[in-house]
Amino acid sequence: MKRSAAAAPAPPVATRELTAVSADGSRLHVEVHGPEGAPAVVLAHGWTCSTHFWAAQIRDLSTDHRVIAYDQRGHGRTPAVAKTGHSTGALADDLEAVLAAALEPGEKAVLAGHSMGGMTLMAAADRPGFAEHAAAALLCSTGSSRLVAESLVVPMRPGRVRTRITRSILGSRAPLGPVTPISKRILRYGTMGPGAAPDRIAECARIVHACPRPTRVAWARVLAELDLAAGVREMRLPTAVIAGTADRLTPIVHARALAAELPECVGLVELAGMGHMTPVEAPEAVTAEIRKLVDAHLKPDARPERDRAERDRAEQDHAKQGHAKQEENA
Repeated sequence: MKRSAAAAPAPPVATRELTAVSADGSRLHVEVHGPEGAPAVVLAHGWTCSTHFWAAQIRDLSTDHRVIAYDQRGHGRTPAVAKTGHSTGALADDLEAVLAAALEPGEKAVLAGHSMGGMTLMAAADRPGFAEHAAAALLCSTGSSRLVAESLVVPMRPGRVRTRITRSILGSRAPLGPVTPISKRILRYGTMGPGAAPDRIAECARIVHACPRPTRVAWARVLAELDLAAGVREMRLPTAVIAGTADRLTPIVHARALAAELPECVGLVELAGMGHMTPVEAPEAVTAEIRKLVDAHLKPDARPERDRAERDRAEQDHAKQGHAKQEENA
């Protein structure tokens, strides 16, 4: 029987589930897929999404990786929190808690974050838990600041009026309601490329519409004021960037800026015609980038390369410190 365009395969079944407890006591739903002892990959989803957003990556990678995915606070199976629990600091706390709960002490993983998940990685970049567990990172369809000002959701010339209208749309308290043909068209316009397949539009709609309204609104307010420029500079590990050229939520200018500002960018991939939902729109491309990072920076034969990279970073830091002392003494 032919599968309808609106149908979707069932989400992958986790090998095991666990609960991570964040610094403020918030409990986070965590799923582990794949064989124990395999190279570890940690996936952080974006605003209004859930672990289901990574279904294609989990199915592919879990054949030979241990894939750890978690629901951000208020999303999916992770409970909502009080208004004061929405901040980039809380996102960083949550990621540290997940890494500590799902990985052995000192165990390294490749971390991939989409949209708000990428911002989570930037927010946590200076944290001890991040340094302990992150071997390399993928920033997927994300940005570090000026999200509302740079957004192309409203088809107007940039400026105060467009920024104000965009802020009101993204932070709207209006309920999304059920998934309908009209709501899918709106979602596709705002978050996906013009050629997105109907089944992938339907998949994204089901995920986004399942996000509780208070969670959606609370995080919209955080993202509207986002400034993680310092976090970008703290990402002192091999980091790849991937984004769609037709992304209206975090336009390609953000990806290019990240690639230019990251201390150790190992590649920028621009997906022609793809929108914001790249893990669903272009799953093979996103999965391939994660596999590349694992092969280069996590597998046993990648250790010499990581040693060289760590030595180079240490030498660069030492040189900067020496230069700063010379300027102080001058």
